[in-house]
Amino acid sequence: MELFLIIVFVLGYIAISIEHTIKINKLIPALLMMGICWASISFGINGVTSWLDPQSSELINISSFGFEKRMVLLEQTLLHHFGKTAEILFFLIGAMAIVEMIDHFEGFNSINRLIKTNKKITLLWIISFIAFFLSAIIDNLTTTIVLITIIRKILHETSDRMWFSGLIVIAANAGGAWTPIGDVTTTMLWMAEKVTTQKLILLLSIPSFINILVPLIIASFMPVFKGNVTKIEDDGVKKHYSSIILIAGLVLIILVPIFKTTTHLPTYIGMMLSLSIFAILAEILSNRMIRLKLGVERKEEHTGPTLSALGKIDIPSVLFFLGVLMTVSAMESIGTISNFGQTVSQYIPETLFVTLLGLCSAVIDNVPLVAASIGMFTAAPDANVWHFIAYAAGTGGSILILGSAAGVVAMGMEKISFVWYLKNISLLAIAGYFAGIGVFLLLV
Repeated sequence: MELFLIIVFVLGYIAISIEHTIKINKLIPALLMMGICWASISFGINGVTSWLDPQSSELINISSFGFEKRMVLLEQTLLHHFGKTAEILFFLIGAMAIVEMIDHFEGFNSINRLIKTNKKITLLWIISFIAFFLSAIIDNLTTTIVLITIIRKILHETSDRMWFSGLIVIAANAGGAWTPIGDVTTTMLWMAEKVTTQKLILLLSIPSFINILVPLIIASFMPVFKGNVTKIEDDGVKKHYSSIILIAGLVLIILVPIFKTTTHLPTYIGMMLSLSIFAILAEILSNRMIRLKLGVERKEEHTGPTLSALGKIDIPSVLFFLGVLMTVSAMESIGTISNFGQTVSQYIPETLFVTLLGLCSAVIDNVPLVAASIGMFTAAPDANVWHFIAYAAGTGGSILILGSAAGVVAMGMEKISFVWYLKNISLLAIAGYFAGIGVFLLLV
C-alpha cells in the first residue's frame, strides 16, 4: 500500500513539474492523485496495520480493528484533513479576493507614484525593498506581478527589465517567508500551529532580509545596474480612492494574525471578517464613483467590485493546493511520511536535511515539501526546526526560475529563459539563501 501511494505521488508530481511540456494544468494530476490515493486506502483498508490518529497525531495499531471500525476511522480522518485543508483554502480565497479588489480600484498604481528616482541602482533598491515588505502582506505572486508591471513603465530595455525581475523574484520570496500571511507554506505552518506570529517574525525577519540584502549588495557592483533610466511615465490618470483602498486592504490583511491571537479562532474566520469589511468599503466607494460619473438621476447596472474580484480568483491554484495537501494527508494517514521522517533523522542531521529541503524547493513545489515535513517532524510548536523549514522552503525556490510562483510569473511576463536566469540570477539567490541560513543559525 505504502509503495503504491508513493509511486502515485511521484508520477503525479512529475506530471505537475512538466505541465508546460505536456500542456496539462497542474491541478489535473494533483486532483487525480488525490482521488487515487484515498480510493486505494479505502479499497485496501483491511490490509492497513498502522494509522495516524487525527486526534492525538500518533500512530496507532489497527490490526485488531474490524472493517466497520476501520471505515469509521477512515471517514473521521478524511473529514479531519479536509477541514484543515479547507481552512487554508478559504484563507487564501479571502486574501486573493482582497487583492483583486485593490487591483479593481488600481490601488497598486499608488506605489508607482512614490518612485521618483532616475538612477538604476537606487531604483533597484527601492523596488526590491517594496517587494520584500509588500510580499510579507500579500503573496509573492501578486507582488511580482504588481512590481514587474511598474518597472515596465520605467524601463524600456528588455534586458534591464529581466535583471530587475530576477531581483524582484528573490525579494518577493524572501519577504513572504517571515510573516504568517506572506507565503502559502508559512501560512500552512502557522495554521497547523507549528509556528506563532511573534516568534516567526522575530527569528526570520533578519535572515529573510539578509536573503535579499546580500544579492542587492553584489548587484550594486554589476555594470548592468549602472547609469540612469528614462523619466517615469505617468499618464496623469488617478482612479478615485485608489490610495484609500490600498491602505485599507493591507491593514485588514495585517489584522488577521492579530484577530487569531486575540480571539483564538481559526485564521479563516478572521480573513472572512476582513474580507466582508473590505467588501462593504469597496461597494460604498464603487457606488459613489458611479454616481460621480453618471449623476444621481441616472441608474446603470454594474458588477460590483466584490463579485468582480471573486470572478478573478485563481481557482485552478486553489484546486491544486487541495489535491496536493489531501494527497500528502493520505500518505500521512497510513504512516508513510512519519516512518520516512524517522528514517531520515537517523542518518541525516536536522539542519542539513532542512537546508537540502530548501534546495529541493528550487525544483519541486514547496507546498508538498512543507506539507510532508509537517508530518515528518515531531518537534514542539515554535521549535527552531519549524522556522528553519519556513525560511528554507520560502526562499530556496528563488534559486531556479521554476522554483516558485513568483519566478514562473516573471518568466511569463518578461520572457525570461531558464538558462538566462540560471546564468545571471541563480548565484545571487544562492548567496542570499546561504547567508540567511548562516544568520538564522547564529540567532538560534
